[in-house]
Order: sequence, then C-alpha cells, then structure tokens
Amino acid sequence: MPISEQSTSGVDERSTQVDGLGVRFLHSGRGPALVLVHGLLGYSHNWRSAIPILAQAREVFAPDMPGSGFSDCPLGLDARLVAAAQRLSRFLDTMGISCCDLMGSSYGGTTALRLAALEPSRVRSLVLVSPANPWSSIGRKRLAALGLPGVGLMFPSISRRARFLHGYFVGRMYGDPARVTAETLRSYSLPLARPGVFEHAVQIAHNWRSDMREFRREMPKAADVPTLVLWGSKDRLVDPASAEMIARNFRISETRVIAGAGHLPYEEVPGQFCEPVLEFLNVHSPAQARDGK
Repeated sequence: MPISEQSTSGVDERSTQVDGLGVRFLHSGRGPALVLVHGLLGYSHNWRSAIPILAQAREVFAPDMPGSGFSDCPLGLDARLVAAAQRLSRFLDTMGISCCDLMGSSYGGTTALRLAALEPSRVRSLVLVSPANPWSSIGRKRLAALGLPGVGLMFPSISRRARFLHGYFVGRMYGDPARVTAETLRSYSLPLARPGVFEHAVQIAHNWRSDMREFRREMPKAADVPTLVLWGSKDRLVDPASAEMIARNFRISETRVIAGAGHLPYEEVPGQFCEPVLEFLNVHSPAQARDGK
C-alpha cells in the first residue's frame, strides 16, 4: 500500500489505506512493533509526549482509528467494537506487522483487548490504560443518554458549537487540570470539527451495551497474553476499582496505579507513565529476542 510521510522531530506523520479508508498514523523508532490505540474522541496526537520515550526501545505505530482524528470518518462506518478491532487488525496487515505489543487507552484499550481475544497469537503483550469495561459504573448515564435518538441527533451539532466546553471536559480527564495547556486544548478541538467524528462517537454509544456484553463473553480468549493494567488514581472517566476485574482475566498480569494522574497519564505525566510500560515490555517482550515486526 502507498504510504505518504512527513517527519517532525523524529516522529513521522504518515498515511495509508485500510479497507479503502484513508488512515493517518504516527511512526517512530526501531525494534519490536508497539501499536498505540487512542480512546473515544481521541487520536494519535494524544500519545505525542510518550512516543519519543517509547521509541527508544520500540518501533511505535499510533493510528488515528477510522472515524476519529484525521483518518476517514464516513457516515455509516460500522461502529461495533468488533469492527474496530478488525480494522485495527487490517491496519497491522497493511504495516506488515504479524505480531506486536499492543497498548490501548480507554475505548482504545477495549479495542486492543477485543483484538487480542480475536487473534491472541498476534499480540505478544497488552498494556491496557484505564480500558472502558462493563464493571465501571462511571459514565453509564451519559452513554445511555447518547443512545436516545433525539439526543444522539443533536449531540454532534451542539458539541461543535459549544467549543468553550471542550476545556472543561479535557480538564476532567486530567488528575490536575492545571496541567492542561492551550496547545492541548487546541489539539483536541481540531479533529472534532470534522464531519463524521462526533457522529461516529454517537454510534459507538448506541452499541455500548451489546458491545460490553460481547466483550465480557469474549475476553477470556485473551487470557494467555501477558498484560499490564495501568490506571491513574484520579481517573474520573473509568472507575479505577474495575482494574481488578480486568487483571484477573489474565494468567500473567500486573496492575500499576499512577498516583495523582487522571484518565490520560501518558499525556499528563509521560515519563512517569512510560517507566512501568518499558519495564513490563522488557520482561515480557524483550527487544533482543524479537524482530522488528
């Protein structure tokens, strides 16, 4: 597949085609492949501070998942969790990645785990950063509201006009809202203005209950994948107490809590976040024992 690229400070911005959809992604480093999957209404830029650290030991790929960021987001794109996992699998195919370490945040963590359940032999290790899950009660009412036809129809247009609220919601994702910079707010707002992004998020909300039932049923198929579960102690979006329910699914698992961090520790405290990630990968996916892809 043709890939275009533009390099900035050692991190390449590239694009390719997956299932006929344009997919933008960031790339950096050399070594075993490490693929980063962003959360709902996020995109690859969210990993910007962690990528240079992780790329010292890994070849890092961070896609904007279709329907998000600056990848294609056509109306009618299949918004089921399993469809997102399958698109992620085909992104790996396009990159020539037969096996990788896979890290996902929030809904991206759920997507990563769903792929590991579909194709466990393809995932050397998992790093799950506060993954959305059926045991967290936080946010259920908001998701249920988005599932209502009238609310779902109005949400995209209202959200685009009410950009002044973006700062409030980004602040809620940080343990310390004072760490949110003007550049961070701008980076979150840019892709949200694109047609299809909010609409796709609404469709994900419509499928939430059935996706979580399927997720719970299929999760044991990934039990043999070594897994690190990471949470910020001040996460306001996904209940930190649900980390135990996630970790107990795996035969080999570690759980780390980053004190004072919120829902996006890789963005809020990247150095503190990357340290346990690299420690875990060095044990369960040592670079010297693996090829690049």
